[in-house]
Amino acid sequence: MLAGIEKEVRRRRGVGAVAALNLQNFQAAPSETTSSSASALLKNLIDYAGLFPPASLDMASSVANYDLYLRSKWNWIVGRFIVPVARLNEFQIALDHLPARTENEISAPWRLSVLPGSDLNSDVTRILAFNSQSKKDRAKREAIVESIEIKISNCEEIDALSKIVPPDLEAYFEIAPDDDACFAAIAANGRRAKIRTGGETADKFPTAFNVVKFIRQCATARIAFKATAGLHHPVRSVHNFTYQSQSASGVMHGFINLFLTAAFVKQGMDTELAAELLEEQSWDAFQFESDVVRWRGHRLTRNEIAETRSDFATSFGSCSFMEPIDDLLSLHIV
Repeated sequence: MLAGIEKEVRRRRGVGAVAALNLQNFQAAPSETTSSSASALLKNLIDYAGLFPPASLDMASSVANYDLYLRSKWNWIVGRFIVPVARLNEFQIALDHLPARTENEISAPWRLSVLPGSDLNSDVTRILAFNSQSKKDRAKREAIVESIEIKISNCEEIDALSKIVPPDLEAYFEIAPDDDACFAAIAANGRRAKIRTGGETADKFPTAFNVVKFIRQCATARIAFKATAGLHHPVRSVHNFTYQSQSASGVMHGFINLFLTAAFVKQGMDTELAAELLEEQSWDAFQFESDVVRWRGHRLTRNEIAETRSDFATSFGSCSFMEPIDDLLSLHIV
């Protein structure tokens, strides 16, 4: 069961390194140290994308990891499992091979977000068939595709592709941060946006100004968004871009920076100040209290953060779940 997580940690810390996991931390229990403002920010925040670079785990390891995360004391931070539509059958096989649940384990359906291939019509048919079969076979763990993440090459595709995706399936369209015309099309079709916030090379990381511009455009158009890539760490800082020993390094956006920026922008913060927040590299500049989060004299209430997370800044995809958790633990946030 732990093989996938150990593999993930070895990738992160170098081949042959010992996985620094405290098995007691994987006993399902509510956190006693997390403030209510931090919990509002972190709830269901991390969509697990272990199949994707730079982790690139196999399906069995990724599924086993996600199962363990769902049974851990940090299960309230776990979001959806991300999988390509083309690998749904492989996913189901790995899911079916997990050990049987105990009587006391939660049997809620696994929540999936999928990435389509080149034929969206065929992929939607496959998604609907997968969901229908999962609901029928109650003897097995249930998994439901809740959202689809579509990368587009131009804004005109949004109207056409939105007609193919059923209304009850959330659709996130990955667009460039400065592609202004796409926001109106996403809003008109009742869909959502997606921003790529990093990658395996420095050029994949958008500037703070462009990220804030994207967030403001989403707020103006009243559309929700998610982020993906380059957000393994809570606060903006320098890290290796991959888990390879000779990996290049550079400044990476922090997920606490990003989601607090979204909340402040929603409350009317101007672009210049929001960019400063996104570029903040000092953890001491943030204070998480019971009902308030403070950043350099500016404040958000727990309710404002919760509203942001529920209908505006929904989640981010990460190929590692333990790397963000390790950092949150070191900062005494969870």
